[in-house]
Amino acid sequence: MPYLQLEVIRNYPYATKKILAKRIGETYSRIMKADANRITVSIRELGEGAIWRCGDDEPMPAAIMMCDIRQGRDAHTRTALSRALIDMCNEVLGLEVGQLNIEFTQHSGDEMYHQRLGSFSSEWLPDEGSL
Repeated sequence: MPYLQLEVIRNYPYATKKILAKRIGETYSRIMKADANRITVSIRELGEGAIWRCGDDEPMPAAIMMCDIRQGRDAHTRTALSRALIDMCNEVLGLEVGQLNIEFTQHSGDEMYHQRLGSFSSEWLPDEGSL
């Protein structure tokens, strides 16, 4: 954990997705003070007409990023991350302003096992990113 899942309605070149994944990982690690080795990013290209944002008018094409994270960060920190991710996705993928929403699901550390790290995650600590 974290597992950051971006769902979009267009297809993008491999190189664009790789650049975006790197930037997402670096940004998450910096803002959320987390070990970059824990971060997994998926970019799901669901196709035109697959994601819609509803409202008073006609539905509009949308994108969404679901962030499964360890609990412990305050709303201010999650807001800073959300704004950085939205700006980054708008820039790299050409999303329209207002198209991408960010949602968080927070977990205890023992809900995610990392094969690469050989254990469950520890609980998040504010000084983790500096270790």
